[in-house]
Amino acid sequence: MREKIHILLADDHAVVRQGFKMILAAQPDMEIVGEAGNGREALDLAGQLQPDVIVMDVAMPELNGIEATRRVADLSPRSRVLALSMHKDSVYVREILRAGARGYLLKDSIASDLLAAVRAVARGEGYLSPGVSDAVLNDYRRHVTDPIDLLTSREREVLQMIAEGKTNKEIATVLNLSVYTVDAHRGRIMEKLNLHSVTDLVRFAVRCGLVD
Repeated sequence: MREKIHILLADDHAVVRQGFKMILAAQPDMEIVGEAGNGREALDLAGQLQPDVIVMDVAMPELNGIEATRRVADLSPRSRVLALSMHKDSVYVREILRAGARGYLLKDSIASDLLAAVRAVARGEGYLSPGVSDAVLNDYRRHVTDPIDLLTSREREVLQMIAEGKTNKEIATVLNLSVYTVDAHRGRIMEKLNLHSVTDLVRFAVRCGLVD
């Protein structure tokens, strides 16, 4: 029989803690070793108890779950954090995962999700509530974009020609645009890519494979 998963529950609502405690403690492979009502208590107990999993509420008084999660690594390196929240917003998910949480569980999840999440995190795997998976994926797509994706098709065309050494006038002739419009495109490209000179633009175009 393998050792039980030692769990620390951190939530400022005693009723919520009680509910989770009943579900978790009923499992033969789990044991609740401590309970905390705020982030500071959670850190103190994590240091003392070195639990396998900390079920951490994101919004707690005195020290919130995100900040507490950041500090857990120093106090109890082997502990893995399963974040707990009512929010599906990708910003909460992103911040606590960035802080080091291994999983994110919505508070209105069913018992089987809670158990699956705790076991997954204890094994070192990640876990996301089905309800937040879409938010996370969309957020990921938004934030981890290739900068070239920020440009429209026409802007990419203009960028390539700038990188090939063409003047605004030459680009305007090829694309049948006014010089003023080409200049506006150039300004928008620089702004979107946060670049400040033609040299920067050329380097960027080479990196993206637009020109050799």
